[in-house]
Amino acid sequence: MLPDEKARAEGRAPLPFLVFLATLTSVIALTIDAILPALDAISDALGFADPADRQPIFGPLSDAIGRRPATMLGWALYVAGTLVAMLAPNLGWTIAGRVLQGVGAAGPRVVATAIVRDLYEGRAMARIVSLIMTVFMLVPMFAPLIGQGLEILAGWRAIFGLYLAMAVLSAGWHLTIPETLPPERRRPLRVRPLARAFAEVLTTPATMLYTAGAGMIFASFAAFLAAAQQVYEEIYGLGELFPAVFALMALVFAAAQFANSKLVMTVGMRAICRVAAIMVMAAGLAAVAIGVSWAMPLWLFLVLLSPVFVGAALLFANLQALALEPLGHIAGTASAVVMSISTLAAVPLGTLLARQVENSALPIFGGFAVFGALTLAAILAAERVRTASGRPAGHGAGR
Repeated sequence: MLPDEKARAEGRAPLPFLVFLATLTSVIALTIDAILPALDAISDALGFADPADRQPIFGPLSDAIGRRPATMLGWALYVAGTLVAMLAPNLGWTIAGRVLQGVGAAGPRVVATAIVRDLYEGRAMARIVSLIMTVFMLVPMFAPLIGQGLEILAGWRAIFGLYLAMAVLSAGWHLTIPETLPPERRRPLRVRPLARAFAEVLTTPATMLYTAGAGMIFASFAAFLAAAQQVYEEIYGLGELFPAVFALMALVFAAAQFANSKLVMTVGMRAICRVAAIMVMAAGLAAVAIGVSWAMPLWLFLVLLSPVFVGAALLFANLQALALEPLGHIAGTASAVVMSISTLAAVPLGTLLARQVENSALPIFGGFAVFGALTLAAILAAERVRTASGRPAGHGAGR
């Protein structure tokens, strides 16, 4: 089921393997998006006080014990958290369960990226990540619709049953996949080797700059996700049509990811990242300029949001591949550090931005403009660092 050496060099993989990796990756998206239509019901049942409140150990472990055992540990924690949230009698227990879900979901997510880096590098890795993300985006396309249907049929707690089913299916599937990190390539789970691995990641300038860029673009995207229900249901009054429009924009994102899988092998990751960051920034600025003068109808909101989604989609896969490119020998640790830093930077910034949304979506577009500019600055700085280091710009470098 694993790709052979020729397929790895060409950035190809068997479809079942791509779907498997997408399943590992999609756990976080499903956990977030399927619950969105049920937030009002959960709020009524458990007493959220404020609508605004709706809103890396596995990497090193997988380098030490292998990808599959680390994933199984993550799934075990995820299942435990899901059960806690499903049976929660109040808000406190729901939050505790969701936190445990998040900790567990980090395992499959981080390990999926490490598996890709075990097998691919450079442009080929970016292509595989894009293909995974194309499949992965089917989750936010349909998750709110599925969540809405489950809530109608059996109440909001049934959504957590969906999470359990996904965890059991994915864990069982992983048991059939060969281990991609053989024992001779594993790193001991001891303080000094761990410290050296973390230090290597943190002191690789290009990696940290690309990680910063990923964090900025993720911050703007996190703000949109946090405010999506408010924007679609309250500002634009979509009501039950919210999941359908949400799915439409996910389709735009998926199409851009698929296009990237075709372009990256010829155009290169860095060129695509520059153009994509400019696209996000320009679309955000255009929306703000229009929105301050005229009320923005839904159709115009979606038209202006589309290039933002395209640019963000192109950035996600390529920035991830660029950040991990020089660190294949510690792929698990590097994946954990890159994702942890980008997420830790993105979530508070995205939450702060989402809280600015009241009667208009303009703050979201303003965030895309600012964070797009910061992402572009990080990309250009990483390119200068790489040029100064004198590294050759070959095919694998993804120029």
